[in-house]
Amino acid sequence: MKFSAAAMLLLVAAGPAAADAIPMVENGKFIMQDGESIFKNVCQGCHMPDAKGAVGAGAYPALANNSKLEQAGYPVSIVIHGQKGMPPFGPFMSDAQVAAVVNYVRSHFGNHYADKVTADDVKTQR
Repeated sequence: MKFSAAAMLLLVAAGPAAADAIPMVENGKFIMQDGESIFKNVCQGCHMPDAKGAVGAGAYPALANNSKLEQAGYPVSIVIHGQKGMPPFGPFMSDAQVAAVVNYVRSHFGNHYADKVTADDVKTQR
């Protein structure tokens, strides 16, 4: 499934935004580089600021205290390729950005997985 830059902007529209906020996208790619910024501007719109997920127009799984995140390859694959209602964000993130947001989620919200994902790990799953 491919998304245009316009469609991608709609996907992140639910995230925190202000009229005077810095742009989140440049040339069809997210510009945030650190995991926390990517989570806050892309992920928390669906997974919620506390990463406990939500149910409403869709079901957004909790990332907090999530044992499925133990195997680092699992969240990497989901971020890159999407799954069910989650769109693939791989086309809009570099390998380093995917690694950063996966590492952030795996080490916050009650998750304590110490092994780090690298950009090379992400590259092998593309």
